[in-house]
Amino acid sequence: MRRQTLGRKITKAVLVTLLLIFTLFPAYWMVSSAFDARASSGGQSLLPREFSFVNFEFVFTEGNFLRFLGNSAVVAFFTVLISAVLALFASVAVARFRFRFRTGMLMMILAVQMVPLEALVIPLFVQVRDLQLLGTLTSLVIVYLAFSLPFGIWMLRGFVAAVPVELEEAAYLDGASWGRMFRSVLLPLVAPGLVATSIFSFITAWNEFIFAMTLLGGEDQNYTVAIGLKQFFGLHSNDWGAVMAASTVITIPVMIFFVLVQGKLSNGLVAGAVKG
Repeated sequence: MRRQTLGRKITKAVLVTLLLIFTLFPAYWMVSSAFDARASSGGQSLLPREFSFVNFEFVFTEGNFLRFLGNSAVVAFFTVLISAVLALFASVAVARFRFRFRTGMLMMILAVQMVPLEALVIPLFVQVRDLQLLGTLTSLVIVYLAFSLPFGIWMLRGFVAAVPVELEEAAYLDGASWGRMFRSVLLPLVAPGLVATSIFSFITAWNEFIFAMTLLGGEDQNYTVAIGLKQFFGLHSNDWGAVMAASTVITIPVMIFFVLVQGKLSNGLVAGAVKG
């Protein structure tokens, strides 16, 4: 029995180690190549052969990546903020109130999530063109809101429905107005779900490429980081050192965001699975 238990532990340890290597090795390779001054000319290696920040200098000077980071930050900020506010109020409406076509609206929200995004490129391009918003960051914010809102409403609806109605009624009996009840009772309880949906909105706005490239076109001053990364890929060759350095820079804000909200994210995902 002891040998069997030891064998199982060893097997689990080996499997976990292999899984970690499989998961973390691409990130390690990216960072290692980013600090290797010879990554572009001599190919990549497990360890930097010539440790240097030259790739990062090239990305920020020649690649104009500071502007791209600023554009992506603006788009992500407004997408997350507007999506969180609208999704929160909409989820309260569909979870707490009964109105005509409520079920049909929920089914429509769910159906929108099933449509491949590639199928919406041309229709959204035509609409943005008719609104005379091509080449602007505003067009990206509007499009990303259209992607993130259905998911946010559907997910937050489960969090709002999981809050007992008795808590709200108790607040009303104590003399609280709807706004006071919302701020002091409902909002703190659905905050984990709000964080989870905000992460989805942030990743969508930060990493999306196809719609950003289509809607921004030749307005390179408004490019986001996803499009900015494309400039390091050539027709016959690629600047892998710059690609890895830019990819590392793009990854850092996402990692920081996850570190700041990872506690509420794990709690929110578990809480949202209790009741839908």
